[in-house]
Amino acid sequence: MEGNEPDPRFTLANERTYLTWLSTSLALCAGGVAMAAVPEQLFTGWVRTTLAVMLVVLAAFAALLAYPRWRRVQLALRRAEPLPPPRLAPLFGYGVATVAVLALVLIVTSR
Repeated sequence: MEGNEPDPRFTLANERTYLTWLSTSLALCAGGVAMAAVPEQLFTGWVRTTLAVMLVVLAAFAALLAYPRWRRVQLALRRAEPLPPPRLAPLFGYGVATVAVLALVLIVTSR
């Protein structure tokens, strides 16, 4: 990789962020699998499937984009450039919030 070796603390912080993206992906995937296993008495089939697919798609995006993000940040650190903005953070925040709000509405209205 080009540039100067950055302070190890920054490299390790970048690595921890990368690993956090991967653990977030795993949690989203587990949530999608759990949503698919919810009993039909709580949510109808298409609702369960929609919410499960949304969570698993978010999981796939987090896993697929974690390494390129790590690499861009590492290059910026080596070149002493500004860090790239976290473009995907709003996608994950709004995506998880959408799933949560939909699930909450369905839980409240199904009782």
